[in-house]
Amino acid sequence: MPETTTDQTAIDRALETLAAAPRLIVALDFDGTLAPFADDPSQVGALPGSWAAVLTLHRAKDTEVVLVSGRPLGSLVAVTHAPEDMALVGSHGVEWRVDGHDEAALTADEQARVARIGAALDAVGERFPGVVIEHKPAGHGVHTRRVSAEVAAEADQAASAAAHDADPEVLERGGKDILEFAVRHVTKGDAIARLRDLHGADAVFFAGDDVTDEDAFRVLGDGDVGVKVGEGDTLAGYRVADPTALTAVLKQLARARATRPA
Repeated sequence: MPETTTDQTAIDRALETLAAAPRLIVALDFDGTLAPFADDPSQVGALPGSWAAVLTLHRAKDTEVVLVSGRPLGSLVAVTHAPEDMALVGSHGVEWRVDGHDEAALTADEQARVARIGAALDAVGERFPGVVIEHKPAGHGVHTRRVSAEVAAEADQAASAAAHDADPEVLERGGKDILEFAVRHVTKGDAIARLRDLHGADAVFFAGDDVTDEDAFRVLGDGDVGVKVGEGDTLAGYRVADPTALTAVLKQLARARATRPA
């Protein structure tokens, strides 16, 4: 595990260098990164300061802002109210709204697999009051934020067994108070790599808080900047305490990018 720093001078230096890149991608997770968590996922919103910085970056020359989330694309659109020309990637890289085009088609076989897994997880949800089953286009999430740690562990175990019984090839991944099951094996790392190629980017900034964001940190290279939001082991080079602390980072990057020499 590489060393991760919280040193502000080091972060400042990295952002100054990053802002000078000819073509830059600013990729951001949403929940727990731009927005604090909430018991009702439909009621969250980006911190005003962070969102203002995001919009400034979105308008900056040779800068592509992309929200890369585990949320379904429709949910991401609803909670962010992102401009129509802002790139969005949902469901950990399955769903894309990039360059004005939506991309999320599943094959008939994948749709059948999603339905089978969903039915199995619904049965688990009925056994555990307070556990919420979220149905997504390419899979499902088992949310345990509203139950005790003991109940969450029991529900996760039951959900894992049920999902794998329904579909032995299902992809299982954990997150903060969520266990997810998907039929397409793509990650946020795949999304970042594809975005880099698509836009011919010279550098990438990525910020995220969850276990699934480590896939994105893993594909960052020299000249890129990864920022982990919150606690936990990480491959990111830099760490801030919480979404509020990330606001200052985004404001600094936005100022530097918007005022760099032409």
